[in-house]
Amino acid sequence: MVFKKDVDDAVPYKSRSKPAELITLELLNSRMKLTVKEKRHYLNLKKGYEGEKRFDSLTEQLQCECLIVNDLLLEVNNTTFQIDTLIITRGMINFFEVKNHEGDYYYESDKLFKKPHLEIINPLHQLSRCEALIRQLLLGLGYDDFPMDASVLFINPEFTLYQAPLDKPFIFHSQLHRYMNQLNALPSKLSKYDKKLADQLVALHITDSPFGRLPSYDYGQLRKGIVCPKCHSLAMRIHKRKCVCRQCDFIEPSADAILRSIKEYKILFPNNKITTNTIHDWCRVVPSKKIIRSVLASHFRAVGVRQWTYYV
Repeated sequence: MVFKKDVDDAVPYKSRSKPAELITLELLNSRMKLTVKEKRHYLNLKKGYEGEKRFDSLTEQLQCECLIVNDLLLEVNNTTFQIDTLIITRGMINFFEVKNHEGDYYYESDKLFKKPHLEIINPLHQLSRCEALIRQLLLGLGYDDFPMDASVLFINPEFTLYQAPLDKPFIFHSQLHRYMNQLNALPSKLSKYDKKLADQLVALHITDSPFGRLPSYDYGQLRKGIVCPKCHSLAMRIHKRKCVCRQCDFIEPSADAILRSIKEYKILFPNNKITTNTIHDWCRVVPSKKIIRSVLASHFRAVGVRQWTYYV
């Protein structure tokens, strides 16, 4: 979704939404046993998204006149690349590779290591690749001399980088307050070209990511029940008109819990028909099909009659 931004607020020009891959992995993690590799991938996605949202909470407090464009997926010359956060001030593009690493790391011979000796991908290489590609993209759009400032932002306060080189575009958590003040101090008055560029970048955004890596799954192998939105267990039980989690004591109206479960089923099985019998089996703990039918009839449109009825 794109929001048009007034100059005196901090509403993003393009907002960030939770990646579809992460949403699906969250649902699968509650209903099946992910492999070690799949679980690691899920947790890395989750951690990265949390870091980006943490940075969003800061950029949305900016008082300078700027255009905040989040979570861009772009393509140039058949090469796809992603920009976590891009901020356009007058005649300047500032973009950020946001990292949510935590723990002790060190920089050595142009490589990044997590202590004691685990080498990880150097985000500067990602940043350099992204900068080269966006320059190509801008050139194709007719912007042959648009200044850019690219940075790797380490958002986590529990991150430490030993031997950090002074000449690298790193921003650490302890520097964030000063950096945001520097942006706010810019005597920036956006031009029509700045807004035109933002519109063009948003229009070029690719909505379906080609990078998704989901495990294979089918209906039969997934655990059935209602997932608790708080502790993500399948310990929810129906008690009168309430759905209560036996693990963390979370309570919500049973109709809301059933509707949430229907939406989760639609995400995991978008090509399957929604029927009373299917959702009754999916939720498993709802005592009556009548309750399921009532929720479906209240929120979806019925197609067909009697046993052939399904909902869209």
